[in-house]
Amino acid sequence: MVPSTKAPFHKKFITVIQNQVRIVRDINEKYRTPRIKMTRWVKISLLGLRLYLIVLVVILVYKFITLVI
Repeated sequence: MVPSTKAPFHKKFITVIQNQVRIVRDINEKYRTPRIKMTRWVKISLLGLRLYLIVLVVILVYKFITLVI
């Protein structure tokens, strides 16, 4: 019996995932530094939005933990 020359499914799957990861890394490298200048107020606003998002995530995790336990 002649062995199959086709690669197993998991190897094909891993190859596809690696290719997608490489594409995302290339995109991230391209846009690593911002191309526009931000004013002080824009930076402060973005910091406020980040803090707000962190607070929302903490509340979500807290509610999940208190409901489960």
